[in-house]
Amino acid sequence: MILGVDPGYALVGFGFVRYEPPRFIPVEYGSIVTQAGTPFEQRLEIIFRRTTELIEKRKPDALSVERLYYANNAKTVIGVAEARGVILLAAQLKGVPVYEYTPLQVKQAVTGYGQAIKLQMQEMTRRLLCLKEIPKPDDTADALAIAICHAQNCTVRRRIPVIPHAKDIKKK
Repeated sequence: MILGVDPGYALVGFGFVRYEPPRFIPVEYGSIVTQAGTPFEQRLEIIFRRTTELIEKRKPDALSVERLYYANNAKTVIGVAEARGVILLAAQLKGVPVYEYTPLQVKQAVTGYGQAIKLQMQEMTRRLLCLKEIPKPDDTADALAIAICHAQNCTVRRRIPVIPHAKDIKKK
């Protein structure tokens, strides 16, 4: 069970996906909404509490989140980073390992093309999860895509044997 999260402070998309190769099974998805005008500290508390509740309810094996990148608006990215911090804290306190993926990695995993546009991502997410409609709002679809990305990456890691570093091999 993977919890994918698209962090924000007005809207946090989330999606629980169970991966039973080769199928992705949507379990629950939606968004955590905080109201504009609410003091920022209270918005962070809402995000933290709701994330904690979701983790306690579904008990995911992993939380996957998009790696934050700086675009244009420093004020927005700082707020998103703070919201992301309380999400990571909720996972840490509940013992859920966190995995980060770049937007390029998510696009590549879901569509096979790292430069895919948003509509392509949403449609492939819908198809992979066998949903009738694209999940709304966009943040929810993004969270599900992030969960799919982790499922695919986790499976690849399991198939690749760990090769010890040369210095760790004992000489006989």
